[in-house]
Amino acid sequence: MHSFVYNAQPSRVVFGPGTAARVADEVRRLDRSRVLLLGGEHVRPQVELVEKALGGLQVARFDGAVMHTPVAVTEKVLGLVSEHDIDAVVAVGGGSTTGLSKAIAVRTGVDQVILPTTYAGSEVTPVLGETADGVKTTHSSPAILPETVIYDVEFTLSMPIPMAVTSAINAMAHAVEALYAEHANPIVDTLALEAIRAIARGVPVLGADAADREGRSDLLLAAWLAGTCLSAVGMGLHHKLCHVLGGSFDLPHAPTHTVVLPHVMAFNAPSVPTVMSRIADALGTPTAPAGVFDLVAAAGGPTTLAELGMSEGDLDEAAHLATERQYPNPREVTRVGVRRLLGDAYAGVRPE
Repeated sequence: MHSFVYNAQPSRVVFGPGTAARVADEVRRLDRSRVLLLGGEHVRPQVELVEKALGGLQVARFDGAVMHTPVAVTEKVLGLVSEHDIDAVVAVGGGSTTGLSKAIAVRTGVDQVILPTTYAGSEVTPVLGETADGVKTTHSSPAILPETVIYDVEFTLSMPIPMAVTSAINAMAHAVEALYAEHANPIVDTLALEAIRAIARGVPVLGADAADREGRSDLLLAAWLAGTCLSAVGMGLHHKLCHVLGGSFDLPHAPTHTVVLPHVMAFNAPSVPTVMSRIADALGTPTAPAGVFDLVAAAGGPTTLAELGMSEGDLDEAAHLATERQYPNPREVTRVGVRRLLGDAYAGVRPE
C-alpha cells in the first residue's frame, strides 16, 4: 500500500521548437516591464534572438555568470538591478546563468523567465547552490523557483557534443538519486524512469547526428523531467559529493556529475537493489552502474576525475568535506567508503 507526500512545484513551462519567440509575451503575462537579460558569449546567437524579441522590455544586460554561482558575482549584478529598477530577469544559458538568476531573485523578489541551453534541470527547482570562500552551500525556498521556463529545442542544437553528453548525464543524476531519495514516491519514480529512458535514447544519437532534433528534444524533455524530480525530493551522496568537488576544488559541474555518478550508484547499489534493477531496465543494460559508465564512455564523455583536473592528493580532503555532516542516503556514508569511491572515480575504474 502506497503512503507518500508529493509537492508539485508551480512553474509555467512552455515547451517546443521556436518557443523563444514568445519570451516578451511571457514577461508581459507576469505583468513585468523592466528586464535584466542574462547571457554569455558561448550562447551569443540565442541571447541576441531573445534580446530582439524582448525589444523595449529589456533595460539592462549582464554576460558574466560564473560556474558555481559565486556570491561576489551576484553582489555585482545586484547593483544593476537597483540602478535600472529591474522587475524581471530573463536568463539564457545553462546552470551558471540560471543560478545567477535565482540568486538575484531570492534577494530581490524579481520574477524569472529562464530559457535553458543545456540539460541542467535547475530551472525547475527551488534550489540554489552558491559559493563563498571556497565553500558551496545549498538552500531551498519557493522564492528561488523561476516563474516561467521556455524550453526551445532550437536553443540546444549548437551545444557541442562533449557538453551535451555531460549535461545529459548531469540530468540523469537527478533522476537516479530521486529513485532512492528519502521522500521518493510513485509520481517522481515515473518521471525519473522516463527521464533515464529518454537520456539512454538521446545520448547515443548525439554522436550519430549532432543536430538531430528528435534526439535533442528527447534530452531536453528528460532535463525537464529530471529537474522536476530534483525539485520534489531530496538528493543524497552524489549531489553532496559533486558540490564538494565543484565548490571546494573548482571542478566543472556537469563533467563532475558525469564521472562520479556510476561510482556513487555502485556504492549505493547493495542498499537499493530493486532501484538499481529498475534503472538497468530503463537503460537496457544488465547492471545500472556499469550501464551508465558504458553510456558515457561510448559517447566520449569523461570517466576520470584526473582528466577534470582533480589532484590525487586532494582526495582525502574531499572525502573529509563530504562526510562532515550526515544527510539522507540509502547506504551509510563513511569517510573510508567515500575515499574508496573517489579513488575509483579518480582512476576511472569501471564499476562491476
